[in-house]
Amino acid sequence: MVTAFNVIAAVLTIGFGLFGFLAPAWTAASLDLAPTNSTMGLSEMRASVGGLFVVTGIAVLWLNAPMAYAMLGVVYAGAALGRFVSVFVDHPPLAKAVTFGGIELVLAVWLIAANINKTP
Repeated sequence: MVTAFNVIAAVLTIGFGLFGFLAPAWTAASLDLAPTNSTMGLSEMRASVGGLFVVTGIAVLWLNAPMAYAMLGVVYAGAALGRFVSVFVDHPPLAKAVTFGGIELVLAVWLIAANINKTP
């Protein structure tokens, strides 16, 4: 069961990343990010919201090691932390921020708890 959930989490990571990688304008709009007079924002979406997640998910699947899955959890923990700090500091749309942060938190807790003390 741990293996199945690990793989699902990695595939979700790839899927989330594909939105930013293949549809950066749609992803930016979904995240309430506004375009400027440059396409640098689309480049950033493809890189940090897209390619970073796609390649991380693929690497985790390729390595297929408990510590790799745990580190993916650490990545999600960082995202959740940033998201929840933003709720108090930036006051984003609460439902959207809590939904995204909740998904990140659940993935973080699962991946870290299920994998951190496992030996290969």
